[in-house]
Amino acid sequence: MLWSTWEGKPGLLTVTVGHVRRLAQGKPTGLTRLAFPSNGIRFSISDLSPPRTRMLKCVYRERAPISLFDALSGPSLLFPDETITLVSQTLARFRAIAIDDYGVPPSQVRVFATEAMRRAQNATAMLEAIRLASPGLSVYILAPQVETLFGSVGARSGFVDVKGLFLDLGGGSVQMTYLDTYAAKSSLQEGDLHAEIAAALAGQSLPFGAARLIKVLENSDADTQAAQISQLHGGMNEAFRTLCTRFPSLAAAAAEAEAHRSQGGQTGKAVPGIDIYLCGGGFRGYGSMLMHNHAIQPYPIPSVGSFTVPGTSFCKTKDYLKFNRTFEGKIFGMSKRRRALFPAIVAVVEALIAAIPPIRSVTFCAGGNREGALMVSLLSEIRESNPLAHSEVAMGNSASLVPVKGSASVQDVLDTLQSTLPPDLHLATSPTIFGLHIGPIYAGQIWTRLGDDDDTNASAALHNAVSCPDQPGLTHLARAVLGVTLCARWGAGLAPIDQQLHKNLRALVDAADPDATFWADYTGAVTAAMATLIRRWPKTPQAIKDNIRCRGNIDAFGHKTNEEIDSDQPRSMGRSTRSTWRLESARKQGGVLISMTSSTSSRA
Repeated sequence: MLWSTWEGKPGLLTVTVGHVRRLAQGKPTGLTRLAFPSNGIRFSISDLSPPRTRMLKCVYRERAPISLFDALSGPSLLFPDETITLVSQTLARFRAIAIDDYGVPPSQVRVFATEAMRRAQNATAMLEAIRLASPGLSVYILAPQVETLFGSVGARSGFVDVKGLFLDLGGGSVQMTYLDTYAAKSSLQEGDLHAEIAAALAGQSLPFGAARLIKVLENSDADTQAAQISQLHGGMNEAFRTLCTRFPSLAAAAAEAEAHRSQGGQTGKAVPGIDIYLCGGGFRGYGSMLMHNHAIQPYPIPSVGSFTVPGTSFCKTKDYLKFNRTFEGKIFGMSKRRRALFPAIVAVVEALIAAIPPIRSVTFCAGGNREGALMVSLLSEIRESNPLAHSEVAMGNSASLVPVKGSASVQDVLDTLQSTLPPDLHLATSPTIFGLHIGPIYAGQIWTRLGDDDDTNASAALHNAVSCPDQPGLTHLARAVLGVTLCARWGAGLAPIDQQLHKNLRALVDAADPDATFWADYTGAVTAAMATLIRRWPKTPQAIKDNIRCRGNIDAFGHKTNEEIDSDQPRSMGRSTRSTWRLESARKQGGVLISMTSSTSSRA
């Protein structure tokens, strides 16, 4: 059991695993979260009503720039009276917004606090002021393990399955744990929280948040700085070793990565290494810096959530530190305060890099404690469901996204599209709408916006894919593939202002697989042809079979003949690929013929 108690501090509330498990049995329709971590107070209202429960849809959010960690003064670590008053008044205002303006039941308003409240000697005075300003409002002081639980579950809420290290960097502390949902699903009952709780119990918390560490870097002498940095590095090393002891799959991955490095680090498709997921404001600031310095400029997707970089890019800390110091312009996603904290963020990143074997990839997560607290409150079958299965609801498109009873299903439409692909192609794991499992989202938008012209729809397809906020399950690559494919469905007739976005999204797709943009264009063109024969969502599955027949083939010309092609490795043959697709109407004479050519000789 986990708990948070302060010796000699009667009245402090606790959070236990038992309490978290009880929350998971409820059926919430709306929840308000007020979190005052060390670096600011964040307030949000979430709509958890079906069918969008798994989407954790946030309908209102606000942040009060009150840093509790900065407010702690003196060796006794006391909150000033003015801070206590300001915090209590702010929470009372937030509570009134939730209850009076949005109709959230008072029992569904919850407040969580972290490192600063754990450390403050007069935290009871803060709690009393909050009680007087907001009668009945409870404040939960999270134990480090519970903060790790909420952080890791919240970070993984944006994905279908994950396997890797999870770190959360706040103002007062940094947490590290390991989560493998693949192994958990094979060894535990589906939907059980045991894997997350095991991760929380094994999680390590270090008192080196960005706000705390920057004070050391700016106000301490050289010896004190060196001692604190050494303690940070030692803590990171110990945390990683502890997790390797607890999780054999992590230890195996670390051993494989070390062996690969000792053998000279031969590159290949399956390069071993550790995958890392980062959440918290400090790490998201680091992600914003990487996006600003990405090879594709301007980087086409504004949200740092699900932004992934290879370990080699992540580890260029000195370059980013110099850029932060010398660049005078605005860095999107980084406030002045975040840039001031950047040296401390880099110090934590460097300790992480030094502690573990080669990093294979780093993914920045939009979710954190807020999303984690919401996730553990859900029924297990909802919590463990695939968020992409509910995406058509969250995307906010027309009713034609959800076929009516008796009409063709989404799978019927996708099967038709897949039947146009050469049968010997293996796209199940490729960056296409099929391999990325975003086919239902794509299919749901084929017959929408039919009252608008094609060029308008092509532009909307790009912007909707990159800006649809906080869509769990959609990685940056998936957004790019979705946007490029839908744009092609409408003919890709773009105004100059959209051409740069289109070009950069294609570059993002090309970086994953140089052939992927061809298949995006191909799928979009095939879809457009199908939509010319079937003018709205098919009324029945038979309507597709009665109206169209598909024939597809792929051939090559250049250095190899058709008979010599190994379609599993199209980029290694130094030739151009031509894909021809014929869609014929069974009720009309003629049909639609599409012939597309993709040059791959330069990629050989």
